[in-house]
Formats: sequence, C-alpha cells, structure tokens
Amino acid sequence: MSTTYESVLRDLALADPRLVVLTAENRAAIRGLPSALGERFVDVGIAEQTLVGMSAGLALRGRIPVAHALATFLTMRAFEFIRTDVGIAGLPVKLVGAVPGFLSEANGPTHQAVEDVALMRGIPGMKVFAPGDEQDLLLGLPTVLEDPSPWYVRFNARRAAVAHAPFIPGRAEILREGSDAAILTYGTLLTEAVEAVEVLREEGIACRLLNLRTLATVDAAAILAAATETPLLVTLEDHFETGGLFSIVSELLVRSRVSVPVLPLALPARWFTPALLPDVLAEERLQPIQIATRVREALGPRA
Repeated sequence: MSTTYESVLRDLALADPRLVVLTAENRAAIRGLPSALGERFVDVGIAEQTLVGMSAGLALRGRIPVAHALATFLTMRAFEFIRTDVGIAGLPVKLVGAVPGFLSEANGPTHQAVEDVALMRGIPGMKVFAPGDEQDLLLGLPTVLEDPSPWYVRFNARRAAVAHAPFIPGRAEILREGSDAAILTYGTLLTEAVEAVEVLREEGIACRLLNLRTLATVDAAAILAAATETPLLVTLEDHFETGGLFSIVSELLVRSRVSVPVLPLALPARWFTPALLPDVLAEERLQPIQIATRVREALGPRA
C-alpha cells in the first residue's frame, strides 16, 4: 500500500492502543480504518459538538482522540466545545479539519473555512499545524499525535512540490534563500509560492520562501530574520486577512518594534467565488504568475 494519511494513521494507531479515530461522517481520507481499528473507530454522524465532547471524554480516560470533520463545521459549529472542553482543560485532542480554505473549491461560503486559523489560534494552548502538502502532513503527524497539547490540523493531501525537512513544531522551513523579498506561507498555497519564487528568480529577483508549517506556535525568529534581511514581506494564505498569517506577522512586528513593508495576499473581508481550485486561484489573483507580478509591483522599480 502506498504511504498515505490513512496508512500512516492506521500504523500509528495499531502501534498505540491509546489512539482512537473519530469522525463526524467525514470518511473521505480514512475509509479503510473502520475494519482495521474496530471499536477504536467511531462515527458520530453529522454532530460536530458531540464529536468534540466525546473526544474530550476519551482524552480524560487516557485516550488520544483524532477527530475528523469538515473544517468549517468543526471550528465554528463546535467552537465552544473546543474552547471549553478541550482548550481550557488542555486535553490531547487532535482536531483534523477537512477541505480548509480554498480546498473547499466549489462549495459556497457555508463550507469555506477561511477564518479557522484565527479561531483556533485564539484558544490558549491550542497548537495549529497547516502542512503544505501530504508529505508535509505525514512528516508532522507522529509528532502531533505524541504531543500532550491539543492540536488543530488543516488537512492537506496535495502532491508535494518540494522535498521537506524533518518536522519540528514551531520551526519554519526555509525552502528558498533570497534577500530581495520574503514570501511567508503555509498550507494549500505552498505549491503556488514555490512556482512564483521560480518565476521571480528567472527575472533576477531572489525571494526567500518560508513554509511556516505551524501557526501556533509560529517561528518568530525566522519571520523577524526575514523582516530585517529583506525589504519586503509577503504573506500568502487562503484565509481572511484578519486573524490569519497577515495578523500574526503584524502582531509580531509591532511587538518586536520592527518596521518593514508587508504585502498581504489573502482574502479581504469577503468569501471567495465557488469554483475548482485553478479557477479560484485565477479569480483571486493567486496563480504563480499572478503572485510573482504582485510581488514585483510591490517591490517597485529596480536600479
């Protein structure tokens, strides 16, 4: 069997009897687990509050629950349960949000999780993992499950555009070096960022590229280094500008008294037009060539 999220999670669960896999009728990535895990696979149906409450109860009994649901309903419908039952108690519940951000594609605003990072990082003690692709997800999964903290995982099974370094929570990957600008990103848009950096490099613009991986806790040192060593920071994300990476970077710069221009490439105060991912990217001007153009324009004329 090829290495997938399902196969890695299955092997980890078979090796650790504390692991329990739960879902709120969201089995797309884990269809083979019921037969492998038996009673340690629980489907609560379309009941996200019950999913989180049950997970908290299992965690109090020494289990490590891995709870799956659509990201928008997991983080919003069950928010109070996550905050109160999991966050305040600091329980080792792992919340896996499916089709976050642009990955909801043709689904409308009700299914678009574009404020999930803001909500989850606002819970004290909650850690947030937003892998850039499936390889990144699989590298981080064992650490996330072993960590005693609660985690929110932005599920992402896109094909990897780069080879990743070992996963370290709170540590960004520097995928490309450069001193003309720095693109900071996470999750779905990593592939587009990699391609945009190559377009800019062909034009003689050397961009640093950071895959932040975890947004709580975020790699403040890597961000501040980029802020002091390049003349422009670009935050790239499939999330509202408010509360996501742009906010994280802005908060960090103000707190550290560092001044640098920041170009936010994200959703302003609106949802995106439902469409397949390539069309969403085109509409939001987030295709690689469009990203490169916007970065070039923000840098202005070069000597």
